[in-house]
Amino acid sequence: MKLESLQAVSLGIAEELSVEIVLKRIVEGLVAQPGVALARLWLRGPGDICAKCPMRLECPDQRECLHLMASAGKPTKIIVEDWSRLDGDFRRFPFNVRKIGKIGATGEPLLLTNLRAESDWIARPHWAEREGLQSFAGQPLIFRGEVLGVLAIFSRRMIAIDEFAWLRMFADHAAVAIANSRAFAEIEQLRERLRLENAYLREEVKQERSFGDIVGESAAFKKVLEQIALVAQSEANVLILGESGTGKELIARAIHERSQRAAGPLVKVNCASIPRELFESEFFGHVRGAFTGAIRDRVGRFQLADGGTLFLDEVGEIPLDLQSKLLRVLQEGAFERVGEEKTRRTNVRILAATNRDLRRGIEAGLFRQDLFFRLSVFPIELPPLRERREDIPLLVRHFIQEARRQARCGRLQVSDEQMAALTGYHWPGNVRELQNVIERAMILSRCGAQPLKFDLILPEAEPAPARQPTNEPPAAAAFVTQSEWKAQERANLLAALEAANWKIYGSGGAARLLGMKATTLASRLQSLGIKKMRG
Repeated sequence: MKLESLQAVSLGIAEELSVEIVLKRIVEGLVAQPGVALARLWLRGPGDICAKCPMRLECPDQRECLHLMASAGKPTKIIVEDWSRLDGDFRRFPFNVRKIGKIGATGEPLLLTNLRAESDWIARPHWAEREGLQSFAGQPLIFRGEVLGVLAIFSRRMIAIDEFAWLRMFADHAAVAIANSRAFAEIEQLRERLRLENAYLREEVKQERSFGDIVGESAAFKKVLEQIALVAQSEANVLILGESGTGKELIARAIHERSQRAAGPLVKVNCASIPRELFESEFFGHVRGAFTGAIRDRVGRFQLADGGTLFLDEVGEIPLDLQSKLLRVLQEGAFERVGEEKTRRTNVRILAATNRDLRRGIEAGLFRQDLFFRLSVFPIELPPLRERREDIPLLVRHFIQEARRQARCGRLQVSDEQMAALTGYHWPGNVRELQNVIERAMILSRCGAQPLKFDLILPEAEPAPARQPTNEPPAAAAFVTQSEWKAQERANLLAALEAANWKIYGSGGAARLLGMKATTLASRLQSLGIKKMRG
């Protein structure tokens, strides 16, 4: 090896910002030195292929090991062998196992100048003899006192002491280049994440106050507010049910803002607007080159929402084949990006919403029952606007005040007769339709300069039919008897047990699906006399 040549390689890798290119240039630069037959580089990483690792029995700790990240060489049989492969038997080295593992564990270099005499250090002595390898040199890659990995070479000539010292200096430069490229990659990932968050937030700003603040004093709506107060501080998944335009996203935002995750992000996924082939990428992200058009890495919504809340709007639109992967993330908090084998972790709370009847979807085979139970730990059903008519005047005044606050219109007034017309209308589009009507009224009246005429705004709509007077007493509120209640509870518990294959405890167990403690579930099963029938 020549010092000048190694210095040139060091300067070259110092200019690179890609981790992949830096690693490749390190090993290729070493193989270009006289006598060097093989150069390899391992970096510290988590235990990931322990079940199929050839060195599993020798591994003292499966939490961490050395990963082969770059390899280059000049085999005698170039056509037959490829020494640039990263999937061979030595793609992982446990710490303190064999020469590479000991270098990584101790941070001490190793020089073997006579491989024949020191064959105990060589895993494949016949291979070394066949290739004419005479010496080995391994140097730890150390940056700021931390061992990042190991750099090793096999040479067909004896490595001199001064060359070994040059390799030490080269390893130090390589460690700095690796650390810098990793830092740059991390900055780029953060920049990409910030770019996505900013794009997402710009989109959200347009819609965030589409219903204004939560407005309502009706008994039906107060019940919803009580449910929000109850569930917000918990970690339970919430399924928000209701017709389009009832404010499901606003309720999800209220739950998030009152939760312990309020400081984290609230990330929305509109499942109805995602093309089927892009669902997995949207949820979990992808790496560059994973598919046509994937020109760079992309952070998925689950990773973006880490530490916060993920709102799955129109959850009934998720394709059936992706629902199992979604269920896995909810149960284990683990996922993989498209085109990547690395398992990532995320910690999110799920709020889901739909205007569909998911139970019918389950019966039709379009929605997984176990996913339904996982999402609907705490269901909240929003009443349509026609069932909370007493809130309509409050909402009308609120939307007008919002317009005044934003200086769009300051003179709009609604007469008692017009308010009565608005209150009597049946509002198939719910609160969203009401807001649109007020917006159109502002435009048509030129901010109150002309009289409001709601018949021009809602020409196709008809008021809800008036109730005919009757001598019959009003219907009583719906209720169920204690025996009916127990029957419903029994049916629900049996459905969860069937979905969990009668497993009660642990991951995938019925207790997890139902969102309750396993001991509580066991007590309820005993109380209801539910036992698995032996086949």
